[in-house]
Amino acid sequence: MPNRNAILQLKKHISSQIIGQQGLVDRLLIALLADGHLLVEGAPGLAKTRAIKVLSEGIEGDFHRVQFTPDLLPADLTVADEINRAPAKVQAALLESMAERQITVGRVTYKLPELFLVMATQNPIEQDGTYPLPEAQLDRFLLHIRIDYPQAEDEKAILHLNRAEARQGGNSSRPAATKISQQALFGARQEILDLYMADNLEDYLVQIVLATRNPGAYGKELEGTVQYGASPRASIALDRCARAHAWLAGRDFVAPEDIQAMTFDVLRHRVLLSYEAEVEGMTPDLFVSHLLSRIAVP
Repeated sequence: MPNRNAILQLKKHISSQIIGQQGLVDRLLIALLADGHLLVEGAPGLAKTRAIKVLSEGIEGDFHRVQFTPDLLPADLTVADEINRAPAKVQAALLESMAERQITVGRVTYKLPELFLVMATQNPIEQDGTYPLPEAQLDRFLLHIRIDYPQAEDEKAILHLNRAEARQGGNSSRPAATKISQQALFGARQEILDLYMADNLEDYLVQIVLATRNPGAYGKELEGTVQYGASPRASIALDRCARAHAWLAGRDFVAPEDIQAMTFDVLRHRVLLSYEAEVEGMTPDLFVSHLLSRIAVP
């Protein structure tokens, strides 16, 4: 499988440059392979922006970064860094690019290239000057992942990497990755779409999403915990991501663990909890965990 080997080489290169954030590396590749967008939430300094830049260095394509600020205008939009600092009009422009693969400036609409991925970042610490993302905007992200601080050994390795780069003149001295052609990437996407998923697993996947709309059926204590459950877009996202997860693992079929591994990142931004549930300490991740524990695995 030459396409998979090329992707694994890219993964190896990114992992050598993004230390202690293997979950971010994996999800970034899954978003790329599943043709979706990624929302990454984490404290400053956790290599969020560096990750997408390193990825772009290994693909035949262009990378653009925009630091979002409250005075940013819709016409300034390219790619998002700290997306929740942009006002509603800018977020609306981003929504058009993500949903319709086009950008409208005045009366002229420009089609975006076939290979188009948005990785938006959020800083959960500083809330002054931020604008919460509306649910319609959040639903356009394939995945919403949260990253945390690295372990001690990883942090030590980060020190070594930073010193080596500083000696050699900064990030420009990073070892060059062999660029993957867009043709190989599109070929990988097709292989993923062709992966086998048994009918009972497809039913299991759909049942997980439907459970977010009627959680009371899975326990009296879950009644009233959700204002809005996940839309059919969540089913599509979970299907694509589970397939990509299995493909990266070297399998030609989807297993239950592939679906379970992707469920939290697919659903955490698509489930709107009730005020009462939040007051009682319920979180989207805890809610999803309750559902997974109560839905029979095929």
